[in-house]
Amino acid sequence: MSPGVVDYLFRQLVSGRPAEDVAWEREGISLAAQPEGAELARRLAETDLDALTPTELFHYVRAAQRLASWAEGLRQSALGRYCHAGVDAPRPGRRSI
Repeated sequence: MSPGVVDYLFRQLVSGRPAEDVAWEREGISLAAQPEGAELARRLAETDLDALTPTELFHYVRAAQRLASWAEGLRQSALGRYCHAGVDAPRPGRRSI
């Protein structure tokens, strides 16, 4: 655990509050509820992993997995359209007559 997480957990223990940080859930949409897309990707990219508690890290990993699956679905869809394009569709490196 990073020193920041240890410090946070110590402060929670001393104040009598639970070790889990639930304040971030009240500040906006949680990673678990964030729809897949550019905003989720931005939030994941800007997150300081060393500052996450184990539970937050778990939610981070799950959100990253959801984003990867979503992106793979986009790729598969685009690949399917490319491979099944009509005969008249232009293809790279092929000249029209």
